[in-house]
Amino acid sequence: MKKRNLMSRRTTLKGIGALSASAFLTSGAASGKDREDENYSSGDIRKTIFQKVSQTPFIDTHEHLPEEKQRLGKSGENDDWTKVLSHYINYDMRTAGMPQKTFDKLFSPGTDPIGKWALLEPFWPAVKNTGYGQAVNITLNRLYDVDELSAKTIKKVQAGYEKVRRPGFYKYILCDLANIESCQVNSLSRPFNESDMPTLLMQDLSILGMFQGPEFKEFGRPTGIKVTSLSDWHRVIDWWFKKYQKYAVAVKSQNAYHRDINYEKVPAEKVEAIFKKRLAEQTLTPEEKKALEDHLFWYAVGKATKASLPVKLHTGIYAGYNKMPLSRLINNPGSATDLCRMAPETQFVFMHICYPYYEELIAAAKHYSNANVDMCWAWIINPVAAKDFLKKYLVTAPANKILTFGGDYIPVEPVLGHAVIARNGIALALSELVEEGWLSLNNALELIDPIMHGNARRIFNLAEKEKVLKNVKWS
Repeated sequence: MKKRNLMSRRTTLKGIGALSASAFLTSGAASGKDREDENYSSGDIRKTIFQKVSQTPFIDTHEHLPEEKQRLGKSGENDDWTKVLSHYINYDMRTAGMPQKTFDKLFSPGTDPIGKWALLEPFWPAVKNTGYGQAVNITLNRLYDVDELSAKTIKKVQAGYEKVRRPGFYKYILCDLANIESCQVNSLSRPFNESDMPTLLMQDLSILGMFQGPEFKEFGRPTGIKVTSLSDWHRVIDWWFKKYQKYAVAVKSQNAYHRDINYEKVPAEKVEAIFKKRLAEQTLTPEEKKALEDHLFWYAVGKATKASLPVKLHTGIYAGYNKMPLSRLINNPGSATDLCRMAPETQFVFMHICYPYYEELIAAAKHYSNANVDMCWAWIINPVAAKDFLKKYLVTAPANKILTFGGDYIPVEPVLGHAVIARNGIALALSELVEEGWLSLNNALELIDPIMHGNARRIFNLAEKEKVLKNVKWS
């Protein structure tokens, strides 16, 4: 009986065109039974999915936000409407041809805020439709009620900026408008930031300076440990973990900006002399530098694994402009699988979908149980590619290992625009999977909570972290 059914199915599929075959499969294959959404129109499917995605809170797994008090303080830095343009879209401005002098003047605190539009205007048409540009446009609309940045609206933008940038504006933007439960911040100013808002701005512990360099002043000096040997530096690393591991949600490294993530397990005895050479500020050969970094990387990763902290690693495209070697980036996915194989007890989080090499990273997540993928930054690098990545990921690799949003911004304002783009992309990806017959509507709806916040809660053990952080009193 089963054989006759199988043959009948094959014969039927062979006899109909591709479009009809898709409709045939849609009627039952996606769910293993008659589809509960077979009477839904495409419009109904999209309305249902978009509505749920819009109402579902995000857990934001990657930001570089400074403290709100730093934004409110009188620091002498640029503090006008161009602050919203000061991260990511500023790189598009330079690659679009904006001269350095014009760029510097645009972001200078000494330039009249209203007059800054004339500096940007020649380049705005070239950058406003990129993912970075769209995040800014959405932010201007949602925060300042401005539909189009222009000479006519610039005064309204500046007035809106001044009105919003008041005490409490972080929670207003992140929680009230962007519907974000919490953020995970990788501080760019210190290894671990003791936040004033610890349950909203949860923190990563940076391991970058523990092994890159290593950074004797930034990491060594606060510990009070006199470093004369490799074992002393191990104690420095131990100190940072002992002090912050219960508060940190993960450890983070962006060392991929300087080299591939192909870290080998090098024993201490092979790098002791190299470490002393580095301590004496002698120049290391490339081979020596790699060996020392590799050893210290694995020492820090070992501490993170023992503390049940996931290891976040940058992969793929670089921020900035005129300095990215794609010939090296293409090796990131292969090196990622090597890390997973060498440390099966470590949960790795590979960030930014390794754009543009995201197909390979999906393969890594499909094969290795300790390979997690974070879509942070990806939605504004290439919104269409990010949508396609999510579609491909969800029908290829386990859905409990994907994290779908991290703004990856320094200024808080454009996180809002990025979150809107991400929600749109998630809803489109799921809608298209249903319309194309790969998922049932119910299965698509069931994925929304896990991929938008559930996976993050589990992977980073956020329930336990929140308990600790609610009552933290920084020393």
